[in-house]
This record gives sequence, structure tokens and C-alpha cells, in this order.
Amino acid sequence: MHTPVLKKEILEYLNPEPNQNFIDATLGEAGHSLSVLEKIKPNGKVLGLELDPQLYSRLLQLHIDRLTIVNDSYVNLKKVVKKTKIKSFSGILFDLGFSSWHVEESKKGFSFLRNEELDMRYNKKASTLTAKDIVNEWPEQKLKEILKEYGEERFSGRISRHIVENRKEKKIKKTFDLVEIIWKAIPSRYRYQRLHFATRTFQALRIATNDELNSIKKALPQALSVLEKRGKILVISFHSLEDRIIKNYFREESKKGLIKILTKKPIRPSQEEIICNPRARSSKLRVAEKI
Repeated sequence: MHTPVLKKEILEYLNPEPNQNFIDATLGEAGHSLSVLEKIKPNGKVLGLELDPQLYSRLLQLHIDRLTIVNDSYVNLKKVVKKTKIKSFSGILFDLGFSSWHVEESKKGFSFLRNEELDMRYNKKASTLTAKDIVNEWPEQKLKEILKEYGEERFSGRISRHIVENRKEKKIKKTFDLVEIIWKAIPSRYRYQRLHFATRTFQALRIATNDELNSIKKALPQALSVLEKRGKILVISFHSLEDRIIKNYFREESKKGLIKILTKKPIRPSQEEIICNPRARSSKLRVAEKI
């Protein structure tokens, strides 16, 4: 079961009150939204966006009262809001991590611990590019760049070179094929670190497959535009590049006098939360208020 990260802090900054409305731009398994819905009784609503059609179908079956679920990306936030009957929103949340469901049940190759097809698309209809396409078709230099930039992988060059050498012999189709290549590419002393040796490569491929960084850049201005005055934007990131995008956007909008930054430094999870939910370890929360 997915455990939402920084749940206590999210509720503190959102400060949801009865009958207010909110947007969960990355609904996932609705962990954050369920907490908010409890606070905004009796008539408050949450508009939830979920890009993955399988996860969207699962959520619909739960029949959660006062939760409007839309199968779309936050890249199309303004269009989605326009189509709803909800007129004002007091806050919007982005949780840029992917859910436990994607790792454990989606069968899309998000996990290096399961032998699945290298797909990694959240929505197969929204994009034709797969992680399998990237590892089999992209030039070595481009592979090296995304592993270094998106994965912060210190052995990006070695791994990219091994990928290119191996795909000459046979196509890299499954997650375990890629894990074996990474294993052979890195020095033996780095194979047994606390962080699994394939983590950074898989992260980079997921970000590249779904064009995640550009999506965030497109979504943040839309979030500001759909909020009512004094509405809050909360963004949880898990990667330094994501965090930089959010920090820079908040800084620029603050200079224009459009928002007030409420978190001078990002909020990090407590040690207690990390022990209970290791997934929260790299999470950072930034919050701003529309002026």
C-alpha cells in the first residue's frame, strides 16, 4: 500500500478548512487527497488528476465521495479545470514521485527488482517513446547525458558504453537485461551500496521517457493561474533537478510580486518518517502562496 510522503506537513501548509476546494495534480493512490477530503467536509471537493489509465480505473472503482477524478496530465491543468464545475481552488498539490503501485503492480518496468518489459510510460496513449526505445536506439553520448543529468549517475559513461555494446548482440527488452548490463559496467566495490546500483539509471530512464522535467515547467504557471487569491502551491520533489525548477520558478514569481514563498528552505521528512517510509528519504517540499 502506498504511503503518502510528508502528509503531516502537507496538511499544515494547505490548512484545509470546511467547504474549501483543492487540486491534487498527481493523484496516485489518493493518499494525500483522502486526508484533505476529511478536513473539508461537508461540501469541500478535490479535483484529482491521474495520468495512468490503469490507476485511474482503480480509483474510479473506490467511489470516493467529493473526489472528481480526471485521467489527464497536469500539463493540461487549465483545460481540465475549465471543464469542471468547481469554480475556485484554495490550494494545489504536486507530488512528483511515482506511486508504489507503479513499482509493484503496473508491470511497466519501473522496478529493477521485477523482470518486466522496459516500458516506463505512465500513459501508453500519451506517448510512443518507451525506455526500451531509449536504451536500444539512442546514441551513446545522449544516453550518457541523461544518465548523468537525470540520474546523477557517476558511472554514466561506463554504463552507456556497455548498453551500446550489448545491444549490438541482442535487443535489451527486459528490466533484468538492463540490470545485468549495469552490474557488469560498474566497479565491483559499488555493487553492494545502500542504494541499489541500478536506481539512478532507472530513474533517468523514467524521467526521459515521460519528459517529466519539461512537464513540471509547463504546469507550474498553470497552477498559479487557476488558484484563488491566497491559494497555496505545494510541490514535493525527489530529484535535485526537479527541486531546482521549482525553486527558480518560485523565486521569479516572487520577484514579480505574484507569490509569497512560505518555505525559505525545502521541508524535509523527519527521521521518524524515513524509518517508517524509506521512500520519503529524498523528498523535498516547497510551498508558495498566491498574492
